[in-house]
Amino acid sequence: MKLSQLAPGQSAVISGFSQMTSDVRKKLMIMGMLPDTNVTVLRKAPFGDPLQVEVRGVSLALRCAIANQIDVEVV
Repeated sequence: MKLSQLAPGQSAVISGFSQMTSDVRKKLMIMGMLPDTNVTVLRKAPFGDPLQVEVRGVSLALRCAIANQIDVEVV
């Protein structure tokens, strides 16, 4: 499942990254989005882009294009 498919309030564990450039992957990892890390979707913008997620107690805004490349497993 992709991170962008989660509903607001739903939690999951990051399982990996797919088809992502190394620069974007590195930036996400620096912000705390590492494999086996819990992530919660807090809310989505009215048109679905961006979405606000919480990772390790920090709130992040992600574009849907990036969230579509993050693989998660629902908790």
